[in-house]
Amino acid sequence: MRRNTVAKVAMAGALLTVTGLAAPQATAQSLAKNVIILVPDGCSQSVVAAARWFKGETLNVDRQLRGLVKTSMSDSVITDSAAAGTAFASGFKTSDGFVGIGPRFDTLLSTMPTPPAHMEYKPLATVLEGARLTGRATGLVATSRITHATPAAFAAHVEDRDWDNEIMEQMVYGNVDVAFGGGGRHLIPTTQGGKRTDGEDLKQELIDRGYQFVENRDQMRGLASGRAWGMFAASHMEAELDRAEFAPSQPSLAEMTTKAIELLSADPDGFFLMVEGSQVDWAGHANDPIYMITDFLAFDDAFQAAIDFAVENGETLVLAFPDHNTGGMSIGNWSTSNTYTGISVEDLLEPLKDMRLTAYGLARKIGSDTSTANIRAQVATWWGLDISEDDARAILDYQTAAGVSLDYAISAVVSDRYTVIGWTTHGHTGEDVPLWARGPGGPTGLFDNTFLARRAALAMGFDLKVIDQLLFCDASEYLPGAQLDTTDPANPVLKAGGLSLPIGKNVATVASLGLELELPGVVVHVPATNRVYVPMLAAALSDALAKSTAAEPAPSQLRRGVVAERLAALAQRAGIDPELALELSLR
Repeated sequence: MRRNTVAKVAMAGALLTVTGLAAPQATAQSLAKNVIILVPDGCSQSVVAAARWFKGETLNVDRQLRGLVKTSMSDSVITDSAAAGTAFASGFKTSDGFVGIGPRFDTLLSTMPTPPAHMEYKPLATVLEGARLTGRATGLVATSRITHATPAAFAAHVEDRDWDNEIMEQMVYGNVDVAFGGGGRHLIPTTQGGKRTDGEDLKQELIDRGYQFVENRDQMRGLASGRAWGMFAASHMEAELDRAEFAPSQPSLAEMTTKAIELLSADPDGFFLMVEGSQVDWAGHANDPIYMITDFLAFDDAFQAAIDFAVENGETLVLAFPDHNTGGMSIGNWSTSNTYTGISVEDLLEPLKDMRLTAYGLARKIGSDTSTANIRAQVATWWGLDISEDDARAILDYQTAAGVSLDYAISAVVSDRYTVIGWTTHGHTGEDVPLWARGPGGPTGLFDNTFLARRAALAMGFDLKVIDQLLFCDASEYLPGAQLDTTDPANPVLKAGGLSLPIGKNVATVASLGLELELPGVVVHVPATNRVYVPMLAAALSDALAKSTAAEPAPSQLRRGVVAERLAALAQRAGIDPELALELSLR
């Protein structure tokens, strides 16, 4: 949305002082100025072991191993990435495919207590949003689309992880300071070759908001300071192993992490950063061992970049953990059933050492010529394996019988016939995963995935429940008479008296005053319940407008007078310190 108003009043609060906000158990030893969370999506200790053998030395994560994480979601003992990300970000378990909102109640596990009624489908405040409200800079880094499930869970609130356009809008208007990854197509409208069907040009919106926008490694390296978005692919970025061949101008995960830390650490109040090694998971889905190992090693390098900063800085908590395992990879398969005591290092590594592309990259090299001769030739060129005619035919037969893509079929046959690596599924699995940590308040032990969000919030000195109450008030309760205007179905607007609140944005407009106000959070519409959730400040603005007289229309009075009074009253009603609510909502 382009700004063309008579006046603009910034009202997004961001002060470091958090007196009264910290959870009771916080101590000086557990507080951290900065928090970095890193997630190697979709792996477990078996992947770490294979990567260690492949690298031939101790991994960076090995030195920081602290415990285990339980991974279930609200409706299954095996989680999906959206629900897992929501647990890490908000401290609440949720349902399959949900991003940053509470679970549906009709599918809850029998072991999970039913949450309070108002929590069903309700947006959930995240540690990133809490960090922003308490004055910290915030950042997201991923090798997937930045709108993919894990990064989305920290900065968006939707009931379907596939709603990339809605997720992207909330990220842009959620004032994330640094975002590096793929997914640029969801910033621009279809008329410009993008995927947005609402006509919005969010790339231009970012530029209008003062962001630097970069699209390759060299441009990213040139960033010296300030807020920045780096979209390095229209959709997902390349796998670590494929990048040199298919997209050499893309930065690595470690390079993006290092630059994000450099930019964010300039904020004197501290920062929060989430980094995802997104494609370890996809390698597990594809049962592709070299893809899984090399992308995990790329994550390990990014992890070390965070550790190096934390060691030098001394005020940074680093937490790293997979969200779940994928593929159920094992060192050992049916071929080793009776020979496992004789498996050498060479048996494990020899089939992998000459692989120069992932199976997906290899499939692209094979292209449309799926003759057995071409399959054998490309496997020999890019994987260094002399597979037989029977092997090549088995790949094609598996592809047809299983109804999978060529890369899945290649991985299945080669893993089975040429490696000692086994797989149990193309999907996720439900075992505990490792926890790596360093810094103030770093935990040690066995924890539920929801604990990690609470630990991050504790380290930054705030209570997620307070952030939640400030950002997500039910409009049906706090804005009586408000109506959702769907005249433009692609751009709905909540209207309350003279106040207009576009869905997915952090702005409020008062047409009668020619005024546009910036809110401390985005307005969220949940189609499943048709409920709209607004920042508490929006409710205070609406009430202030209703009470304003013709003699008191000035923006300054609207901000500092009736608005502050009403906001304090609403905060008191919600059980929040009124002064704290004012501090976090008004600037």
